[in-house]
Amino acid sequence: MRNGNERDTAADAVARAGDDGAGGGASGGVSGATGATSSAAGATGGAPSVPRDTVAAVVRQWQAVRPDIDTGPMEVIGRINRCAALLQQAEDAPLRRVGLTRPEFDLLGALRRTGHELTPGELARETFSSGAAVTKRLKQLQERGLVDRRADTRDRRVSHVGLTEAGRDLVDSVLPDQLAYETVVLAGLDDDAQGQLSDLLGGLLRQLEGRLGLSPGFRQ
Repeated sequence: MRNGNERDTAADAVARAGDDGAGGGASGGVSGATGATSSAAGATGGAPSVPRDTVAAVVRQWQAVRPDIDTGPMEVIGRINRCAALLQQAEDAPLRRVGLTRPEFDLLGALRRTGHELTPGELARETFSSGAAVTKRLKQLQERGLVDRRADTRDRRVSHVGLTEAGRDLVDSVLPDQLAYETVVLAGLDDDAQGQLSDLLGGLLRQLEGRLGLSPGFRQ
């Protein structure tokens, strides 16, 4: 269990992510949090009102200038994008301390959780990255001694990538910090709310992956 100082550090990082102005590229300016909030408050002509969140302010602005459009999708997608941007900034703090980028950690994490070697193509599919990007990141990770690559015995054009002992130890040391940030972020939701949110997001993810023909994961 983490002590109070560690939890405070995680909470401070989450707060700093918001201060950094993380966007989400969402729905015509959902990321413009401060300006959108103040503008929406002033538009009422009365005392400033605090919106439920930044996306609510943006939605009200669109409804004022385009009352003919349905902003329902924006209210969902905008919030997902905004949450994703804020979460990523907060969670990247432990990675920066060990000199890793998020995409590099995703590659190491894929190798750690599957428990066996993967080809660069499999890693590209697992991390939703291009083959060229994966090749570049693997080269950097190999230079740091975090992964090994070996040629296939039957087809030397194919390589197999695995974690070194140093790579496995690094993933195992960083992962608890990553989870600590997530625990702090979700602390305002009880277990039932977290379960409902997980189910809803899971349903959306399955729908999107189905449309794109993506596999839900590797077969063990």
